[in-house]
Amino acid sequence: MEKPKYIFLNDEIVPWEDAKVHVSTAAFKFGTAVFEGLRGYWNEQHQQMYLFQMEAHMQRLQFSQKFMRFDRIFDAAYVTEKTIELLRANEFRATVHSMTTVFVDGFGGPTVCGPVGLAITAGVRAEPPLLSDGCTAQVSSWQRVPDNAMPMRVKCNANYQNGRLAGLQALADGYDTAILLNSRGKVSEGPGMCFFMLRDGVVSTPHTSSDILESITRSTVLELLREAGIETHERDIDRSELAAAEEAFFCGTAWEVTPVTAIDRLKVGGGEVGPMVRELQDRFFAIAKGESPDHPEWRTPVYELS
Repeated sequence: MEKPKYIFLNDEIVPWEDAKVHVSTAAFKFGTAVFEGLRGYWNEQHQQMYLFQMEAHMQRLQFSQKFMRFDRIFDAAYVTEKTIELLRANEFRATVHSMTTVFVDGFGGPTVCGPVGLAITAGVRAEPPLLSDGCTAQVSSWQRVPDNAMPMRVKCNANYQNGRLAGLQALADGYDTAILLNSRGKVSEGPGMCFFMLRDGVVSTPHTSSDILESITRSTVLELLREAGIETHERDIDRSELAAAEEAFFCGTAWEVTPVTAIDRLKVGGGEVGPMVRELQDRFFAIAKGESPDHPEWRTPVYELS
């Protein structure tokens, strides 16, 4: 990601180099922070950037702050306003990835809840090759943390160390990424993205009680699949079923809709990106970029019309 000119930190837009937090804060020491990733899609024809599913992301950020018992809750309207201000200040004219982090800026032990800071960063991110070519995945030996230990539906920074271990192991073993199983031995999700598979004409994905993030992209994809007339199931998926998948993909803000072409070195279908995933990608990006008029409620424009 290219380094931008400015970021937003604690009520002001500051140069990138001046955005600093003390190393003794609870956020640094214990990962006492929550975050949201967000995509801003540039539409050259419209000369407009569209923030995708902004409202849903900001509502989830409020939930995460409440769950973590932070002393201050930054509401959705305020964070939306400041995100747009930051993007305008950087004068982006390309698709960007934005990260909003609410963190405990105070000193003390693991239970400290304030004071609370807010940081928003954004930068241009090029399209990764995996988006078009597909990725390989390893069923990880690392288990997804269960809800009664560290709930994955809360986007707490510390939670992501579980997926980091799985991702690092996958890379070391020659894969692009990982698939984690939960404590019941069922498919959960990837290190930072949800999993879908096509089998016998039906698309299945683990349900939200499978120790997964209640992903906004996942909900979007389910709606798009149903609109396309494809039967979908939210259910337990056994590890052995992965070998029977005809097509598969990951989805999330960072991963968007990324095909999976092999799992544990077994080809998914013919080992190529399948037609269902390709059609889903086309539909997803057409809506996100504003190339399709459908679902305008999912898009928040950044720049004022001249």
